[in-house]
Amino acid sequence: GIVHRIDKDTSGVLVIAKSDLAHKGLSEQLAEHSMKRVYNAIVYNSFSEESGTVDRNIDRSKNDRKKMAVVMQGGRNAVTHYKVLDEKNGYSLVSLILETGRTHQIRIHMKYLGYPLIGDYLYNPDMEQIQRQALHAWKLSFVHPITGEKMQFTAPLPEDMAAVLYP
Repeated sequence: GIVHRIDKDTSGVLVIAKSDLAHKGLSEQLAEHSMKRVYNAIVYNSFSEESGTVDRNIDRSKNDRKKMAVVMQGGRNAVTHYKVLDEKNGYSLVSLILETGRTHQIRIHMKYLGYPLIGDYLYNPDMEQIQRQALHAWKLSFVHPITGEKMQFTAPLPEDMAAVLYP
């Protein structure tokens, strides 16, 4: 079964367990935050700081049930660490590490900071660069639940995202 999900139109790596025992072990790692997930995103604007952490709660938007939003009271804890990898043509390529895994967490946290993802039809609908949000699950690492072996998987930046920065 599927161990974790990624947003619709997000590219990259996923973990799928082949047995109930493996699924249980992988799900526990995800819940304990020992499974490391690193994403790449392309956002509008240049960052004022090269790296940082967003620690803001997220809850369903009061204005639109399809959206999530940063909230000052209530909601669920959400933590995203970011590091700028490159900046070109008014865009930034950012590496993002999730401590938590809330619905639309990266998309919401980046918009909250003033760096919305390009192509994000839901949270920044005036985007025209690509036909989806520029979000890619780049690296996933965990301990194999049966053998105890450290595992790491990566997926290269997809062509549609790379073309924005490196036409």
